[in-house]
Amino acid sequence: MKTLRTLTLILTSLLIVAMAAGTFIERAHGHDAATATIYHAWWFIALWGALSAMGVFAIVKWKMWRRFWLLLLHISLLLILLGALLSHLTSHQGSLHIRQGNTADYYFPTNTDQALSLPFSLRLDTFMVAYTTGTGMPRDFHSQISVFDKGDTLKADIRMNHILSRRGYRFYQTSYDPDLRGTILTVSYDPWGLPLTYVAYALLGLSMMGIMASKLLKRRKANKSDKILAAIVLTICTLPLHARQSIPTVNAKEAAKMERLQVSGEDRVMPLGTLSRDFLLTLYGKPSYRGLTAMQVLAGWTLRPDAWKDQPMIRIKNQTLRQRLGINDGQYATFAQLFSANGNYRVEPLTADTTPEPLRKAAIELDEKVGLILMATRGELVRPAPTDAKVSETRVTAELLYNRLPKSLPLFICSFMLAVLLFLPQGIKEKRLFRSLQLKDLLHIALFVIVVYHTALYFLRWYIGGRIPLGNGPETMLFMALCLLWTSLLSIKRQPLLTAPALMMGGFALLVAHLSESQPRIGGLMPVLQSPLLTIHVSVIMTAYALLALTCILSVLWLITRQDEFTTLTRRLLMPAVFLLSAGIFLGAVWAGVSWGAYWSWDPKEVWALITLLVYALPLHTQSLPTMRSPRVYHIYILCAFFAVLFTYFGVNYLIGGMHSYA
Repeated sequence: MKTLRTLTLILTSLLIVAMAAGTFIERAHGHDAATATIYHAWWFIALWGALSAMGVFAIVKWKMWRRFWLLLLHISLLLILLGALLSHLTSHQGSLHIRQGNTADYYFPTNTDQALSLPFSLRLDTFMVAYTTGTGMPRDFHSQISVFDKGDTLKADIRMNHILSRRGYRFYQTSYDPDLRGTILTVSYDPWGLPLTYVAYALLGLSMMGIMASKLLKRRKANKSDKILAAIVLTICTLPLHARQSIPTVNAKEAAKMERLQVSGEDRVMPLGTLSRDFLLTLYGKPSYRGLTAMQVLAGWTLRPDAWKDQPMIRIKNQTLRQRLGINDGQYATFAQLFSANGNYRVEPLTADTTPEPLRKAAIELDEKVGLILMATRGELVRPAPTDAKVSETRVTAELLYNRLPKSLPLFICSFMLAVLLFLPQGIKEKRLFRSLQLKDLLHIALFVIVVYHTALYFLRWYIGGRIPLGNGPETMLFMALCLLWTSLLSIKRQPLLTAPALMMGGFALLVAHLSESQPRIGGLMPVLQSPLLTIHVSVIMTAYALLALTCILSVLWLITRQDEFTTLTRRLLMPAVFLLSAGIFLGAVWAGVSWGAYWSWDPKEVWALITLLVYALPLHTQSLPTMRSPRVYHIYILCAFFAVLFTYFGVNYLIGGMHSYA
């Protein structure tokens, strides 16, 4: 058995290292190089085959047929790998270009010029683009197709996330001709691997639910302990205030009226107050400027640009860029400083391809800010919304209210302070305050207020945007905070030791949302993301990350206090976290299969999610890995394993990129 354990650990480690290396190869040399070097290499496939063989041997050695759900889980994983192998050996993709009124019965496989015949023919009857009401943002693409198959004629509407499936061939809307009279479809043919893989996904989900149900039936109540952590010292920093200055603009009363005007943004209709807020946040990084509201700032730039061009409100974070432009008075520059005495634009030469990075990137960002100001001064930024596209006054009021309410940063401060107070020694909790209320009662009331307030903010954002807020990185962090805050509130009675850690991690999720973007803008989604599977996939993944974050902080607490309750909580949270992560990954694979034809494409985000799953799956095998029974080894491992979560969520976005870099 020791040999089996050693071989399994070696194979798993090699796979993790190989996949991680593949993502960095992709960053340096492109996806094709990573695929050829790692993902489709014979030795990489052999590693998976060897790990599968170890799995079969373990099933026999441990006589897993005595534990039905565990047996089903391992069989489903083996079937997933078999399905992947069949897809690799028998599937292929290509593209099909049809002009309106024309018929085609062939397509071109990827990376080849040799056409392959279809067992039927397709005719493009009509192609159309649906736009978001009141804007020029495409919402969906439609190819109305006639399918001719052995005398039968079938009408089909192919659009984003709505495919045509026929005789094992699947057709996806990918692109279109600029004149809107031609469509480009992705053709995917995977008759064996895809069905087997989807069946395996279903068996995996069934087995995980069975295991969790059996665990719940056998679970005993957790031991309670009166031991509490030592107090954590909290330092509160004061924030400097900007003094108000007299700058020509409209008065506050007029600005408040202007905020309610409805305008067309890039992808939706919004109040002018939101547009002005985005304008100021982009330029200045804050929602107000020297006592003036964002609406007053935008009005000032629109009506009196000559008076505003000397205001130091264009934030330049890159120090090298500031030095090149001769700006030595802090991070903020005036509009006038970006032009020479003879009127030449000083930023443009720095945006050239010959400029070294990251100076060029910073110059491009600054150039975009200058362009935004020029649009405002020329009257091009504000576009009144068409009458038939306007939203209700109730939604306008809701959005303006949302803009004014305190959000991520104040909630983080309150959550962190409250978590610290919940960590205070038990003796303090026994002191009576306000007659019948104890300090701990007041803290629980404060926690309830924080959770309800953040929940209300989240659903208000949902109402304003017309979609669940899961479309970008900051929004997923807001959802993660929502999960953690509710976990903290619901654990007060059943698992009180979990209350403060969950609250603290929820606060940090709010801080990350704030740092990712001053306030994530509410907007529409690109067409490929407009799928109900997106909501399910992202919410399940983020819930798993929230639980894994809790296991990390609980491990830190165990290393400090050596309380057995933290070990019990961590082990209880780990299995549902891994199961949710597994479900999220495979739901994402189904979504990918529906959206762009391949359920697994070795994108860096996919790869690192799989790495995270493998890393966290190891400590679940305490029977075959005796070292994981040691609390010290276990908690140190869990603490280090959280690096995989951080890199999956942040590292891939900022260091590697890929199709999922918007997440």
